[in-house]
Amino acid sequence: MNIQEAFDKALKETDIIRSRILALQTFADTHVPYIFLSASSVNPGDTVVRQGEVLVQKPSLILPPHIPQFEGFEMDDSSVMDSDSMINFMLIRGILLPSLKYNNTTSSLEVFDGGVDEAIKFYGNKLQSQENTAAGLLVGPEDVWPFSLLIFICSQIAKNSTSDMRRLLDQWRSS
Repeated sequence: MNIQEAFDKALKETDIIRSRILALQTFADTHVPYIFLSASSVNPGDTVVRQGEVLVQKPSLILPPHIPQFEGFEMDDSSVMDSDSMINFMLIRGILLPSLKYNNTTSSLEVFDGGVDEAIKFYGNKLQSQENTAAGLLVGPEDVWPFSLLIFICSQIAKNSTSDMRRLLDQWRSS
């Protein structure tokens, strides 16, 4: 599978079950915890659970002079995508993000004994009972998880763009 096929697969098969409720920070970096579920390709009937956090640099209207940085988004098959190929893939397609630095850290990778639907219920209930408003819950293909994670992060950025612009203008007017 090439990088375009991987991206298309992630677009078609990624489902954001529970979006992050808290807004991203306008004037500071934001830690975005997530739980990513995918059907196991090794053990049919089980679910791979990837928990981690993406550090999203604060948004800026004037983009930094350096190139985008995607750390921790490498696919298991490095022939499909590495950090440089992801940057080129996004830029060639005109995909621009307000922050150019995203750092993913996977804190745990485990197998849930049960299907994806059961895992969605289990982790959804867990987040609800913990009153966790910071974490997102998403489902996608195991082999293209970095793209699925970027789709989730982009959805959070888009959700916050209007309020970010308002806050930036308010700060500028008050200075």
